[in-house]
Amino acid sequence: MKFDRETTAGQNVFTAYGEGWVEVAGRRVTGSLAVAAERLLEGWAAGGIGALRPEETAVLLDWKPEIVLLGSGASFRFPDPAALAPLFRAGVGVEVMDTKAACRTYNILLAEGRRVVAALVA
Repeated sequence: MKFDRETTAGQNVFTAYGEGWVEVAGRRVTGSLAVAAERLLEGWAAGGIGALRPEETAVLLDWKPEIVLLGSGASFRFPDPAALAPLFRAGVGVEVMDTKAACRTYNILLAEGRRVVAALVA
């Protein structure tokens, strides 16, 4: 799917997605990644949703998000709750959804000026 929404210059937005890839600001990325308005971390949580560890979600705290959208891949799968514990302890909101929904929701929240991180696992 291709997005036609106007974007704010300099911010990372999802411009398209497909099976096994997403496009961030026109750049195609495969594999797991974390993205915020001005940051992009490829290779984040490379083990997938089932192997997600607290150390991997704790890294996102340095980005100071108010909400993290966890994209679980092509279908909805919830990770081990212990993996999300660092975010919960810090009072960060967490929403788990499939990756396509995470991309769409991220763009909307970013356009609203929210401090959002999309953390997508392959």
